[in-house]
Amino acid sequence: MKSYLVTGGCGFIGVNLVSRLAGRGARIRVLDDLSLGRRDDIQRFDVDLHVGDIRDAVALQEVCQGIDVVVHLAAHTRVIESVSQPELNFQINAAGTLNVLQACRLAGVQKVIFASTGGAILGEQEPPVHEGMVPKPVSPYGAGKLAGEAYCSAFFGSFGLNTVALRFSNVYGPRSYHKGSVVAQYFKNLMKGEPLVIYGDGQQTRDFIYVDDLVDAILLADEADTPGEVFQIASGRETSILDLLATMQQVLPHLTFDIRHLPARAGEILRNYASIEKAHRMLGFEPKTPLDEGLRRTWDWFDSNRLKIS
Repeated sequence: MKSYLVTGGCGFIGVNLVSRLAGRGARIRVLDDLSLGRRDDIQRFDVDLHVGDIRDAVALQEVCQGIDVVVHLAAHTRVIESVSQPELNFQINAAGTLNVLQACRLAGVQKVIFASTGGAILGEQEPPVHEGMVPKPVSPYGAGKLAGEAYCSAFFGSFGLNTVALRFSNVYGPRSYHKGSVVAQYFKNLMKGEPLVIYGDGQQTRDFIYVDDLVDAILLADEADTPGEVFQIASGRETSILDLLATMQQVLPHLTFDIRHLPARAGEILRNYASIEKAHRMLGFEPKTPLDEGLRRTWDWFDSNRLKIS
């Protein structure tokens, strides 16, 4: 059985991935600074937790020893905050990823799966976006993730390190209580009886993928022999914020939705959804969860974990 290191393993995607790996009997090590995730989120799994930061090159070299596969999820993920804190975003997403790759190279890690992003890297382009488009990031977050992809490519080209970059679309699902992304934020506001804010007119679109489908993609990337490749990982469906809210209202007809509009925010993409043809062809990736079903499962988790969220 392979040994895995999951950076950011106490975060939303990390805990869902760790749960799946633990179910397979894998040996799992987690590196997390616990700035967002919580220790108790992974305590029920047999995991070797190291509390640390990907900006610490020495700590990374230690935790990479004896590891076969690194899934690099740790990141500064909030687009709007990257606009106000570009230096911090660079230090974590660009320099931190360089640290991870260097530590993996020195430790003889077999494969690195890098959590990237599609919309923020490619910027305002006519969707569906795909891997052949020229990147045009419009936020420091997108620029930092693009730098991470470039370092993955460089470490494959220069050192033969088997790297794969997965460009995640908008991920939602259970265990996302600390996320500031739109689905998690709306559900937290609904629980507290607070307004649901739409920035702009609500016609902006995103590609929402349920977290179980995303974890499927990570595991497929682990199994496939695709060194140096980049893949869009998404649902392949375009959904406006207004349509997202309409689906939430259908799923939760017993709740009151207090919807407010505020001005659009700098750094946000207006339209985005992805072509997943390459991931389907080369990885066998096929998302299975319709939006209404994914939202229902997510709400059920939020509703059952009110004490954790509060």
